[in-house]
Amino acid sequence: MNDRDDQGRAQNHDHGRAHAQDAARATLPGRRRLLGAAAGAALAGQAAPLFAQASYPSRPVRLVVAFGAGGIADTIARTLSSRLSERLGQQVIVDNRPGAAGALGAKIVSAAQPDGHTLLVTTTAVSVNATVGKEAVDPSRGLTPIINAASTPTIFAVHASSPAKGLAEFIKVTKGGRFTFATAGVGTTEHLTAEFVFRPMPGLDPVHVPFAGGVAPVSATVAQQVDMAVTTIPTAFGQIKANALRVLAVAARTRMPLLPDVPTLKEAGLADFENSSWIGVFGPPGLPAALGRRLNEELNLALKLPEVRDRLVTLGFDPRGGTQDAFAAYVKSEVDKWSRVIKATGITPA
Repeated sequence: MNDRDDQGRAQNHDHGRAHAQDAARATLPGRRRLLGAAAGAALAGQAAPLFAQASYPSRPVRLVVAFGAGGIADTIARTLSSRLSERLGQQVIVDNRPGAAGALGAKIVSAAQPDGHTLLVTTTAVSVNATVGKEAVDPSRGLTPIINAASTPTIFAVHASSPAKGLAEFIKVTKGGRFTFATAGVGTTEHLTAEFVFRPMPGLDPVHVPFAGGVAPVSATVAQQVDMAVTTIPTAFGQIKANALRVLAVAARTRMPLLPDVPTLKEAGLADFENSSWIGVFGPPGLPAALGRRLNEELNLALKLPEVRDRLVTLGFDPRGGTQDAFAAYVKSEVDKWSRVIKATGITPA
């Protein structure tokens, strides 16, 4: 093999290597484009929840109230809606959807899109309903707990003309132990509380008169259509203040600042039972954690406003607030509690 052949092979080798390098350089921009696109997609995926949260809300927010106008859930919803509107920069609309002791409103929100534009304002009733079977919404799984907004205890009130000054005296003056008591519905916490207190007492024949809403029992008692209203302070406060109703006892551990002369059930010599109806805000199941945290933060800020706290306290509420986790744990404990009460009373919520 001569030098010319060696030189030709070397030149061919050099040409082949140059061609390979040119091909590699030609494909490099494409690889860079692919890597850049992949990185961009990854960043976009990470940013998507943040972007969604930043753009929330994109339309009016609907507060589904599981009870009628004038009740404790409605009062809380309307007190917070204007403040939440200011904080979110979108209108917050209160939508009363009473029915089935609060179960109808819970079902509406449970079936809503989990985008934070449909929320539920309801009471302890959602925990009671969870114990009755397949049709009810379990608040721990069928909803997303956001915040415990406020609470208020059950009271036992009679017409101002009643000779009874206390609950024990009221029981003594009833004819043959028979009397009527009105509540916001079968299976409500007020109904269960009354049954828990009255049924074990010998010689009593209490007759339950259920209404579809919180204001109606108060109106019926003021009109003397029933002997007693088992209700809440905010629902009856206007009539209490007007001296149309007299409160005989409160289902609380301690006396209420608004009613310092009214004894607790224990002080009245009756069952040592506490029932503070709470009012909470829930989202649909699957609500993104970021949206849940933001709503919890915004509602906590609203509840801390002096004008909001003052209004709620004046109406007989105890403003609450707190974390999502704390509320979720509390809701679970309430389901357990009312399951035991239902078994003890034999009452099945409607």
